Amino acid sequence: MENFISLEALAAQVQDGMSLAVPADRSGVAMAATAAIIAAGRKNLHLVCVPISGIQADMLIGAGLVRSIETSAVTLGEAGGAPRFAEGVRAGALQLMDATCPAVLAGLTAGQKGVPFLPIRGIIGSDLMKARPDWKIIGNPFAPDDPIVVVPAIRPDVALFHAPEADRFGNVRIGRQAELATMAYAAKATLVTVERIRETSLLADENSAAGVLPALYVTAIAQARNGAWPLGLWGEYPVDDAEVARYARMARSVDGFAAYMEAFMRRPEAAA
Repeated sequence: MENFISLEALAAQVQDGMSLAVPADRSGVAMAATAAIIAAGRKNLHLVCVPISGIQADMLIGAGLVRSIETSAVTLGEAGGAPRFAEGVRAGALQLMDATCPAVLAGLTAGQKGVPFLPIRGIIGSDLMKARPDWKIIGNPFAPDDPIVVVPAIRPDVALFHAPEADRFGNVRIGRQAELATMAYAAKATLVTVERIRETSLLADENSAAGVLPALYVTAIAQARNGAWPLGLWGEYPVDDAEVARYARMARSVDGFAAYMEAFMRRPEAAA
């Protein structure tokens, strides 16, 4: 496969104004690639969180790369709220498209299937309908007096995530993280960082092939060891809770965030 590239080259495929889909902290977050994107100075990104995000979104927002975000939540979990996200919303510097987890996943599924929208339950009567004029209430064509919400398709320009491994043919092991496949199916391009690259095909074993994203849906791959740090990666290493807590403390102020990011960007993994 010709699509094995450097981390910098992978980050360069994220251009100004693009929509970027990223997974939840537990699902394989490409933190090394995030550092490379920040270093490249991209602007006016629209972030689609699948269906939530944490330190990745907070860093991108704090670095001034994000103009809008569609998400169910941005949180640092046990470390508390995401300070740069919260400040961006309070200051009006960030357009927030508030959503629910099912709505985000339904929009991506519609994008994957090439249909303009998908219906979902459970939103009628909530304040979300006031905040999301692009969500519509229609009548169920198969049952009278049954209004239902439809959400528009989400088709990101780029899906970005980190995984344990890829093979030389461009297939990527995603295990049980089904939302990574949904992102890749819906996106126009899928950029993946991995811990390692193996020589034998990940699709050769019938017992594990179902947890592999085929190369057909993968645009480019870069190797980045410890590429999810300080977050964890399933089956590889745990989240560095102390580091996430340190970020949460420092990022409460603009100066503290800048000091943290200066050190974070100098890490060898950020330029691997």
